Amino acid sequence: MDDLRRELQIEISPDLLELALTHRSFAYEHGRVAHNERLEFLGDAILGQAVTVKLYLDNPELDEGDLAKRRASLVSSVALADIARRIGLGAHIRLGRGEEMTGGRQKASILADALEAVIGAAYLSVGDAAATDFVLRLVEPLLHEPERFGAAMDPKTSLQELAARLGRGLPVYTVTDSGPDHSKRFRAEVALGTGPAIASGEGTSKKTAEVQAAFAAFESLQAPAPEQS
Repeated sequence: MDDLRRELQIEISPDLLELALTHRSFAYEHGRVAHNERLEFLGDAILGQAVTVKLYLDNPELDEGDLAKRRASLVSSVALADIARRIGLGAHIRLGRGEEMTGGRQKASILADALEAVIGAAYLSVGDAAATDFVLRLVEPLLHEPERFGAAMDPKTSLQELAARLGRGLPVYTVTDSGPDHSKRFRAEVALGTGPAIASGEGTSKKTAEVQAAFAAFESLQAPAPEQS
């Protein structure tokens, strides 16, 4: 947990941080102890306010519609899960056995919800101003990647448009599933045209897996080519 605290760079009450990292699946398997959904509710509000004010003040040239699109992108589960992975949050989430066995630590929804809960815990621990600074520090890298605004909101369309600009052909998805009918996991691979798969994604539905694969492919195509030595 010390490594997570170093990544967060904010003094959150140990009890509140533990609560923020407790998924409902863990709570139900341990005598219905408290879980993080109330903190998630609070954190969602703090996140939304901080991002809205930041975008409003920094972008006087944007109208309401463009501001709304950018806010939606920055607070989307894709964006929040990306931040959570960057700070290594998944390794510290307390999960039930079922979620653990089905890759819960990499599920965008669980990661995003836990991050919002951590933001809620930060607000209760250090107050509004410090919690707002914390939120803005978390989203700062995304603010400097304007191409991600569209991608995070609609990864499949963004990938298709980018592939077309690059002359790479249309995205083609291949989806497989595993597990019992009541708890299936889906894995999607995406290729461009007739080429090999360039990215993959997983989720609890075919759609979620395809969206994750599309976003991973979009990011890989956006990445700068390695320099030749």
